Amino acid sequence: MPILHQMHMSGNCYKARLCAHQAGVPLVLKDYGLHDGSTRTPAFLALNPNGRVPLLELEDGRFLPESGAILFHLAQGTALLPESAWDQTQMLQWMFFEQYSHEPYIAVARFWLHFATPEALAAKQHLVPEWHAKGNAALAVMESHLLGHDWFAGNRYSIADIALYGYTHSAAEGGFDLGAYPAVGAWLKRVAAMPNHIDLDTRW
Repeated sequence: MPILHQMHMSGNCYKARLCAHQAGVPLVLKDYGLHDGSTRTPAFLALNPNGRVPLLELEDGRFLPESGAILFHLAQGTALLPESAWDQTQMLQWMFFEQYSHEPYIAVARFWLHFATPEALAAKQHLVPEWHAKGNAALAVMESHLLGHDWFAGNRYSIADIALYGYTHSAAEGGFDLGAYPAVGAWLKRVAAMPNHIDLDTRW
């Protein structure tokens, strides 16, 4: 059975768990601590030199890092991947957007404002306005798209939605007001209503 090396509170790790559950791929979860340095040990760095989770350990002994790559792997042969080449490129467009324009601000704000110690946050406090400005800009882009579409790739739910859901649904923990984005809020409800949905706290 594949092993997901993960931190349970991480939105990137949650994406992998949600995708696996909806794709019908059972996983073993191997947890790492948030502040204990366990992903920086020589043993872990031998598995992923980037020192980060999620990391998917396949049954044949190969290791796959990066949440987007893990989603793509887990979704093979399922309805979570669009059928047409154009819809697949739209899926990738939104997944790249999530990692470049969304996650660096919404996920980072969530980490520092919700999980960091007050002392650590004090050193980053001057960056909070920038995180909020750029995170809100990303949410506005999503809102604009969702005013005319139910989903992000083609006309159906895909791993693009999973990728964006991971940190958007918990953006309030980073100080973002999702009430300002009604189309995003309606989309969050659609995602949560999909078959075999699991929430962030659910164990496998």
